[in-house]
Amino acid sequence: MKRYLHSQILSDLENKMVFITGPRQVGKTYLAKQIAENFSNPQYLNYDNIEDRRIINNLSWRYNADLLIFDETHKKKDWKLFLKGVYDSRPKNQHILVTGSARLETYRQSGESLAGRYLHLRLNPISIKEMGNDFQPYEILEKLNEFGGFPEPFLFSLNNSVDKAHQFSSRWKNQYYTDLIREDIMDFGRIQEIRSMRLLLELLRTKVGSPLSYKAIAEDLQLSPNTIKKYVSILEGLYIIFLVRPYHRNIARAILKEPKVYFYDTSFVKGNEGIKLENTVAVSLLKDVQFRYDARGENVSLNYLKTKDNKEIDFVIISDNKPETFIEVKLSDRKLSNSIKYFSSRFNDANFIQLVHNLPREETIKKINILRAGDWLKNLNA
Repeated sequence: MKRYLHSQILSDLENKMVFITGPRQVGKTYLAKQIAENFSNPQYLNYDNIEDRRIINNLSWRYNADLLIFDETHKKKDWKLFLKGVYDSRPKNQHILVTGSARLETYRQSGESLAGRYLHLRLNPISIKEMGNDFQPYEILEKLNEFGGFPEPFLFSLNNSVDKAHQFSSRWKNQYYTDLIREDIMDFGRIQEIRSMRLLLELLRTKVGSPLSYKAIAEDLQLSPNTIKKYVSILEGLYIIFLVRPYHRNIARAILKEPKVYFYDTSFVKGNEGIKLENTVAVSLLKDVQFRYDARGENVSLNYLKTKDNKEIDFVIISDNKPETFIEVKLSDRKLSNSIKYFSSRFNDANFIQLVHNLPREETIKKINILRAGDWLKNLNA
């Protein structure tokens, strides 16, 4: 399948070097090789490959390569200085695409500047929108809730029995998280911290969609709140989890409030069908917001909203610092939540949507749209 960033990458390569970041095994290398098919003399170089590493270190790739793909090059010492030199001295009409594990995103933000030389795109798991018109949105949403949107287990589930799909998904998941902890997490933390981070990861699986109390988690794990914040930051930087922060007109106050945690891989969530549905919607909304920000330059973010008297809306899309769309997620309940009714009476210029997975009939009550979750998610930007 052709990934959703395909056309955008080709367009951006005409102007700048392009960075693709995202979770492990989300399809970055596959996408890069798809992009290579649009060029006459592409050359793919992976820094983890001994021969490719020699070529990179010696600058001995083909001079007439019209596309250079550097994979995992952030593992090279002074890699940003290296890329800066390659980009500034490249032959005319030579394009550069840089991919890597989630660590590239973290390392990209420090050290030698590449400002003005690259465009950054974040690749996310598969969504209903990305599957096009070949499948029913309801069925795809069911699969995403059960197997997550990472290409290997998700696509396997489409072509095999449920039993085989569950077995494959379990094996994939075990290997995936073992590799993450053994390789990526150890790059950020000391070996003696790995056990604590494993325990934190297991705990977070049960807290999806709830405001995250660092103090309470610290007490459970017998660690300091600052240590928990550090570990959560590492998990977020590695694209294992992402945080949805509360919206407030005073941004500083919003940062101090408790965020909600979600996983990029819905299949890793421990919870009922409703919690898994909320996580899938969160991943889909994050993907949409990041695409609008990265590819279109829009000032958008994904937040939630909660009042002091505990009226809460699951998600709010913020555009130019103003609420654009309020979204409440329900598995089967078509009755309007009290929270969405409350907020709809106070924000006149925003859209209000209650997404329901199992919904026999869509309707609008006053200005609140009660919509089938799968159908609405299919019409997002990414």
